[in-house]
Formats: sequence, C-alpha cells, structure tokens
Amino acid sequence: MLSELRIQDFAIIDRLELDFEPGLVVFTGETGAGKSIIMDALDMLLGGHADATSIRSESDLARVEGTFKLSGPERLSAHAVLEREELLDDQDFVTLTREVRREGRSVARINGHSASLSLMKELGELLVDIHGQSEHLSLLNVRAHLGLLDRYAGVESLLTAYRKTYQGLLSIRRELSELRLARADAERRTELLTFQADEIEAAQLKPGEDEELRLERDRLANAESLAGLAQQALTALDEGTPESPSSSDLIGQVVQALNKLAQIDHSQDPLSQQSVTLEENLAELARGLRNYLESIEFNPKRLEEVEERLDLIHRLERKYGGTIASVIAFAADSRKQLETISTAAERIAELETSESSLLEKLSTQGLQLSQKRKESAGEMSKAIETELDDLRMAAARFAVDFQTKPAEDGVPLPDGSRVAFDATGLDKVEFLVAPNPGEGLKPLARIASGGETSRLMLALKNVLAQADQVPTLIFDEIDQGIGGRVGGTVGEKLWHLGRAHQVFVITHLPQLAVFGDQHFQVQKVIEKNRTLTRVSKLTGEPRTLELAQMLGAVTEGTLRSAHDILQSAQTFKKSKKTTLN
Repeated sequence: MLSELRIQDFAIIDRLELDFEPGLVVFTGETGAGKSIIMDALDMLLGGHADATSIRSESDLARVEGTFKLSGPERLSAHAVLEREELLDDQDFVTLTREVRREGRSVARINGHSASLSLMKELGELLVDIHGQSEHLSLLNVRAHLGLLDRYAGVESLLTAYRKTYQGLLSIRRELSELRLARADAERRTELLTFQADEIEAAQLKPGEDEELRLERDRLANAESLAGLAQQALTALDEGTPESPSSSDLIGQVVQALNKLAQIDHSQDPLSQQSVTLEENLAELARGLRNYLESIEFNPKRLEEVEERLDLIHRLERKYGGTIASVIAFAADSRKQLETISTAAERIAELETSESSLLEKLSTQGLQLSQKRKESAGEMSKAIETELDDLRMAAARFAVDFQTKPAEDGVPLPDGSRVAFDATGLDKVEFLVAPNPGEGLKPLARIASGGETSRLMLALKNVLAQADQVPTLIFDEIDQGIGGRVGGTVGEKLWHLGRAHQVFVITHLPQLAVFGDQHFQVQKVIEKNRTLTRVSKLTGEPRTLELAQMLGAVTEGTLRSAHDILQSAQTFKKSKKTTLN
C-alpha cells in the first residue's frame, strides 16, 4: 500500500507530504483546488508522461516520491522484480521517485537508484491501479483476465497438476525436435562423422609422440654434423693423431707417475686414486661416444617418414583440436554421435508414444480446468451484475468469453479436434461488458471512460477483491453522473473494498465521503500573490463542516444533515466490521 506521498513544485503544489493508512481514503474539495493534480503526480510517479509544463513557476524541477509498504500478495511479485534488477534494499518497503527538469529531462529512481521508465511502469503496475486512467488499469489488460478468473475460481491444485504434465510434455517435445532434426540430417552427418572418426583412428595417434618425432627429426636432419662433432671429441679423447697424443694416453702417463709417487710418499695415495678415477671416467666417456657414433643414422628415407608423420599430426590437430589428446577425444565424440544417430529411430518411437500419452492426459486435465473456470465464470458474472444493480446499472451485463484455437499439434478433444494449449490451459479468456441496454457485450478494454467505467470497475473489484493482487486502487470520477443515494451505495462498496485493498477516491458527494477511513480536504489558496494547493487531514468538527459545505451553504440544516450521514456511515461500518470479524 502507499504509505507516504511527497510532492514538490508540481503545478500549483509547492510542497506536500501525506501519510496514508490502509482502508478507504477520500479526497474532497472544490473543483480546481488540485485534487486532479495529485492524481497527475501519482500518474507521473508510476511511469506516466512527464512534462516540463508541470513544473511550478520559478522552480527548476518537479519531484514526486512515494513509499509503498509491501505486506500483501504483491510482496513476492515486487521482490522478484527488485531482485532481478538488484534493487531490493528493504524487504518491507520500496520507494519510487520521479523528477522532471525544466529542460524536459525526466529521471526515475527506485530505492534511490536510477531506473528505466519501463521498469518504473512494471513495478507501478504491481502496486497501483488508477481507475479512470486506463493505462494503469490492470483489468483492461486481457492477459490478466485468466489469472483473475483462476484466483476467483480457486483452481490452484488443478492448475498445478496441469502445469506439471505440461512441463513434462515440453521436455519430451524438445528432445523429439532435436532427434528429428538429427534424423533429417542423418545421412549427411553419418558420412561426415564416419569420415572424421576413420581418419583420426587410422592415424593411430599416441599422446606425446609428436615431441618424440621432433627430436628424431632433428637428429636425422643433422646426422653429418653430429657425427663429425662426436668423432672430433673421440679423436682428442682416445685416438690421438701423429702430431698429438690422445687425452687417454696422456692421462695414462699421469696415472703411472702418481702411482710411483704414492709408493714413495704414501700421503699422496688420494692423488693417485683421483688419477685412476679420471682415467676410468675418460674410458667411459669414450665408450659413450663410440656408442653414440654407431647410433647416428644417415637415413634420408627415415627422415622423410618422420616429416610426413609430423605433417599428418599437425594437419589433424588443425582440423580437430590443438593437441593429440584433443584429436583423440574428437574421434571418440564422433563415434558417440554415430551411435546416437543409429539408435535415434528407436528413441523417437518411444518419445512419440510418451508424447501421445501426455497429450491425452493434458486434454483430460485441461478440460477439467476449463469446466471449473466456466462454472466459476457464471457465478462471477452474476455477482458482478448484482453489484452493478446496486450501483444503478441494473441493465448492465457482464460475461466471460472463452475461446480455443485449433492446432494440428494441440491436445485432442473428445470430438476428434485438436486445440492449442499453453502453460495456463486450453482457454483464452476475456471479460465482456454491456454497460447499457441494446449495446451488446463488448470487450472490457473497449468500454467508454468516465464515471460509468469507474462504477463498473468498482463492481469488478468488489467481486474480485481477494483475487486481485494489486494493493492500492485509485478511483477518479467515480461519482460522475450519480446522485446522493447511489453515492451512498458506492461509498459502502468502496469501504468494503477497502477491507482487502487500500482505496483512494476523489469525490464531490458527501454521501460517499462519509465512508472514508481517512478524509483529506484539498484547498486552493493564495499566498504572496501565488496560487497554492493545501491538503488537510480532517477529523471531528472540521470534517463535519466540510461535509456540510459539500451539501450546500453551511447552515444548521446542512450541519445537521452532515452529522446525520456521518453517523449513519459510522453505524454501517461498525455493523459490517462485526460481521467481518
């Protein structure tokens, strides 16, 4: 519900702060005092048109801010929107702010954060219905009609069971679609997948073999150079030349000399041993070099084979993955896909059987849902027409139109036809009205605006009070074209509606105003040669005086009449509260 409203520099309102309570809130005042300006400000707050002409003279911007308490069915829906946009700062309250600046720029904020106008409208539609301004009227949204009817009919358990079956059918149809697409393309895909798998498997790749092949290629390509360097080292080490003895011969001389030295001076035995170890190491090094020389292969044919193998590996890696492991995995996946294609026909047959079974089940559940809706629609229509009768619209008629749409892939009906379906069932529902005799039933969205429409909305809202989740309802022009007696009836119904919703109403009828749980007087005053709107909360004698002024000139008679209708309304409210409790 709307708990606080703050308006600054909007039209002839300089600064206005109002606190609201649950129940019926009435605004009264002379024509032109500013009641409609307050409604215009609310309209702008909820995402309506923002115009620089609404800025108060000599001000740079107009601001409207409303704080809403989230305590009813709207709480979950509002939280879902706020969480989605990461704007949920408080679990219990949300604050909307709208500014329009002199240059025409408009700013929207939710909980102090900048927000798009579309988001402001989305959230506003969950919080407020302004009756008399159709862009904020949820009942004029045909898509909302089925949900309202379902909540009135109490079909939650039927709808839950239907939706469970519906989701199961969607899952099966998604898999069927994928398999049928695969089957339609099976021949081409089978050929391609077989070629890919065969090509990879024929290569008989081994993880890490590319690195081994690169090393072998380097040795084969440089065999002559490697052999020359190894031979050069071996000559110096073990073979020697006519001009220069080998390192092994020289080390042998060192070993002999140190051996003789150690025989004379035993303290030098370690040196002798070191020389022996060095001689053995050189011999081992020479053997290693000879073995290496023998392994060096001058084999151009093998080099060509290695190059070809590496080219094959690189080509497969470019086609199927950056590494040998990725290429092998690609082949395994191709084989898996081939297996899926080969078994697709069997799976399709199984799924088609399941699809047929679920369509039959959906048909049964959908028809049960439709039957319950149609029964409740008749009850709802009678209840709304009774409400309209009380509001002096006895000739008005209301009906719920049910339509189904033929569809080849829809659910089967007992007569052999098939109809479309979605998550809500088989029905397309729209509310129809005939406000006046002879006009015929027409879609609710096309009815004329004004007081008649507001009364029709009041009748609908009273019947759908528990089904409608919008917490705050605003009725503008509801007393247009009605007299005091009907005004009293309208007041009773608005008060009753206020037990399930917060209801705002602007009225010129005292017979209606007396039912308000809160009563605000709107006045136009002149201060320092400026026209301003002032709003006062009325209780006690000031309220009685306002009601008397609404009845005519203030006299003892009008004061007495005001007191009487106020007492009568209080008596009615007390009796109804006892009944409700």
